[in-house]
Amino acid sequence: MRLSVIVPCYNEVTTLATVLERIRTAPLDIEEREVVVIDDGSTDGSRELLVRLAAEHPEIRALFHATNRGKGAALRLGFAAAHGDILVVQDADLEYDPADYPRLLAPLLDGEADVVFGSRFLDRRAARGSRFAVASNRFATALANLLTGLHLTDVETCYKVLDRAVLERLHLDEDGFGFDPEITIKLAGLRPRIRLREVPVRYVRRNRTQGKKLRLRDALYALLCFGKHAWRARAAHNGTKSSQPKAST
Repeated sequence: MRLSVIVPCYNEVTTLATVLERIRTAPLDIEEREVVVIDDGSTDGSRELLVRLAAEHPEIRALFHATNRGKGAALRLGFAAAHGDILVVQDADLEYDPADYPRLLAPLLDGEADVVFGSRFLDRRAARGSRFAVASNRFATALANLLTGLHLTDVETCYKVLDRAVLERLHLDEDGFGFDPEITIKLAGLRPRIRLREVPVRYVRRNRTQGKKLRLRDALYALLCFGKHAWRARAAHNGTKSSQPKAST
């Protein structure tokens, strides 16, 4: 079993080395692991730091975008380059703790799930973030559940863990923060249905002065993406139904 941790990075020079060290030393029984870091056009020295870290640690693979293209585009590049049987999405800041990897991976390793989301709201002790962030996420999660029939508590979580066979059935195209709505809608639309579980994870929110990048326009665009991808999924489903031959009478 091989594990790939996919880390999109944009201007995270102050946290990148720490988070990569935490990933490398996470307590796992999986010996074959790689860390695929995609620098998404950073201008603060993250790119140069990543080059040095990749030279020092062979398990770190560095990929680069010449300009900033967005989280979704960075993740697609990382997914395409990864060799793992299981893939974990990890932010390059310190809001999420790689020490939660054993909890995140357990349902897949035990054969109980195909996809795992790490929820910040299943553990009451976890930091919740600002009122706006909490309200926005709860609205987005409620909308996702309405559109998909899922029963999620945290659709906008960074931690999404996927079996490679599931990932290969998806056709992702969002470049920015629309990644979370897109992957959720498309996972829910897979047939036969995949087994998606949530597990509680720790979370320490940072603010804008510490490098928080999500803005109101990003949150609004993410909400629009739910509708866009739900409409596309329904249109594709109806198209498939209409193309099937009718039974003769």
